[in-house]
Amino acid sequence: MSLARAFADRVHARAPGKINVSLDVGPRKDDGYHDLVSVFLAVSLYEDVVVSHSDGFSARITGDIDVAGVPVDETNLAVRAARLVVEEAGWNGGVHLDIHKRVPVAGGMGGGSADAAAALVAVDDLLHAGLGAPRLHRLAARLGADVPFALHGGAAVGVGRGDELTPALTGGRFDWALVSHPQGLSTPAVYREFDRLREGDDAAACGSTAAGDTAVLQALRAGDPRALAAAVFNGLQPAALSLRPDLGAVLVDGVERGALAGIVSGSGPTLAFLAGGESDARALAASLVTAGHDARHVHGPVHGAHIVSRAG
Repeated sequence: MSLARAFADRVHARAPGKINVSLDVGPRKDDGYHDLVSVFLAVSLYEDVVVSHSDGFSARITGDIDVAGVPVDETNLAVRAARLVVEEAGWNGGVHLDIHKRVPVAGGMGGGSADAAAALVAVDDLLHAGLGAPRLHRLAARLGADVPFALHGGAAVGVGRGDELTPALTGGRFDWALVSHPQGLSTPAVYREFDRLREGDDAAACGSTAAGDTAVLQALRAGDPRALAAAVFNGLQPAALSLRPDLGAVLVDGVERGALAGIVSGSGPTLAFLAGGESDARALAASLVTAGHDARHVHGPVHGAHIVSRAG
């Protein structure tokens, strides 16, 4: 073990946001949850977490985005993640977290889950806990459905609540233009609207598409953005658009500006526009910015939560 590793007292970790390139949602169960089948793609929009020793548990939030509503107490998912690792390691101290956010808050891209995943690996490293991937995955699953994927990254199929993961093969890079919105969408509210639509006259719009999942996986494996564009699907999209009809016009605008396809990411309101390649995605993002949207280029798949640096 190097001296730098042995005496590091600050650890910086990073984890990616995600796009649900396919999301099938089953009916609501007796426990209030829905069975999901989702194909996740980790993309190059990252959350950074720096952890250091402390007497208790605390967090400071900064960001390239508006972070005014992000909690810094025990309701913060990253703080909960840090506490879980400390308890699992049998450590008698605390941890302070400096969290820098880039993934839109309440945007359907799993930003809070990425914070938690980064905190898991950072605190494990800080304490030399050596918990290992299986134990960290179990802790991630306790924190939320998207946390295990943020931990692992790449591309994967998630079932159950989305936390039972099977890696998916990818044959190349996929480039996207993301459009975020200052007004987030509540995930529980979107699921309530999903249930309302499914029980009413719009049930067909909220159906499942197992064949679509297969087509998505084939397109990812082939590295074919045009095939992926023909297969992307989000069962929550009708509910998100019902709550935010303005998003529908932006989806149309993105396709008219050259996107191969546009989709609501997760529960929204972030919109993901697939492009034919990097230059196309950059041009599309610039065009959307010119039209007044908050847009940026990202690509995937990228690695999951990982250590960036250590400082003594």
